[in-house]
Amino acid sequence: MEQYEKLRREYPHFYYRGYEAEWEEGALNITYTFEIEGLSVFTPHWTFPLPQGRLEEIKGRVTEEMLFSLGMVELISYWKIACPPQVYIEKGKLDSEQIRWWKHLYFNGLGEFFYVNGIEEAREENFMEIHCQDFRTGKEPSSEEASPVSALEQEGKRSLSKGFLVPIGGGKDSAVTLDLLMDGGYPVYGYIINPRGASLNTAERAGLSDEKVMKVKRTLDQRMLELNRRGYLNGHTPFSALVAFSSLIGAAILELDYVALSNESSANESTVPGSSVNHQYSKSFEFEKDFRQYAETYMPGSAFYFSLLRPLSEFQIAWIFSGLKQYHDIFRSCNSGSKTDSWCGRCPKCLFVCLILSPFLEQEEIENIFGRSMLEDLSLRETFDKLVGIAREKPFECVGSRDEVREAVRLTIEKFGRGRKPLPALLEYYRNSRVFQEESRRGESPYFTFYDEENLLPEKLDELVRQRIRRERQ
Repeated sequence: MEQYEKLRREYPHFYYRGYEAEWEEGALNITYTFEIEGLSVFTPHWTFPLPQGRLEEIKGRVTEEMLFSLGMVELISYWKIACPPQVYIEKGKLDSEQIRWWKHLYFNGLGEFFYVNGIEEAREENFMEIHCQDFRTGKEPSSEEASPVSALEQEGKRSLSKGFLVPIGGGKDSAVTLDLLMDGGYPVYGYIINPRGASLNTAERAGLSDEKVMKVKRTLDQRMLELNRRGYLNGHTPFSALVAFSSLIGAAILELDYVALSNESSANESTVPGSSVNHQYSKSFEFEKDFRQYAETYMPGSAFYFSLLRPLSEFQIAWIFSGLKQYHDIFRSCNSGSKTDSWCGRCPKCLFVCLILSPFLEQEEIENIFGRSMLEDLSLRETFDKLVGIAREKPFECVGSRDEVREAVRLTIEKFGRGRKPLPALLEYYRNSRVFQEESRRGESPYFTFYDEENLLPEKLDELVRQRIRRERQ
């Protein structure tokens, strides 16, 4: 906290100087320029591939507002180095509602950053002031104009046949989204930021040709990484918001009407109980609604952004994914092993995926995925406690709710009992806990029939998801 206050005094001004968009046959190159006055200038870069022979047509669909807005969400990665209290936007128009919107995203998207760094005094109203030289003075959106209902009414005028852009991260969730849409007969295009083995393999296993996968490159400024190494402030930023804004550019390039995310209902749960701190804030339904409203108001005509898996829990996604055997040897969700495209087998994300899949797969299959028996590893007990709710905080990772992890573990213990097999060490430990005694009295699992009605799914896709759940239960 002392470092936060010291840096804010020393570096009070942050500037979004602007961006340069270079259009050439085959690629759109965007370079953003940010500056922490007195410390450093930063120039991160994005490259979007373009279909050949359609440059002028594409330039007419990708608006300045889209390019500017991607910079607005990119800037938070550089602002957090010193957290300057005054932020100046020198290229692009913002009105007071937009300034409020961006501050809300930044503050909640940095909830983990503030919490982990012990920055207790940060408040949404005081952590930064945004100043825009080109202040938009026109009519601000009313609540009626910017409501999710309005967005869905506009969605009804779109054609489902044009196709869906599906961001692919290489984990189980995007594989399920791809399978659902392709099973429904819809045209699908993949969207990958900084491709790696798992994301490319997922697209290939889904049957997407190379022409149907947009591979975007995001390059961080090395000066930011150097300042991180030197001990300036660092921490989690809302990456999924970058996916949201950049995917609208991708959809405009390909002339697609929909961006279909793979964020589930479980992403709404806070990481720290009793607080708004959520590692997955930019995957939450709150952000999804807010983003949809923002795009509808300030980027009219852009693709309809929604999460196809929003009605489902992580439990149900794992249930569906367990039947998609073609992905089991290539999917990856481990951040620690992302550079080597592997599972480390020891982090919270690896253990979560192991636990949530265990009711639906044989232990040999689980061990083949991760390369080891995590359920026998008592050194993972602290992480296990966080996942099942014995410990107060969840891990700061994209993991499911405490309730559904407990349910998955309970069902796995029952499965071992039916097979008269000895329990692995972690499950034996849990069976003797107070939490398990309470869970064991629950009866039939509520998670197989769960359906979150708070979602933005178009009507036909809502029925597509419901049909899959019904089919899985047969």
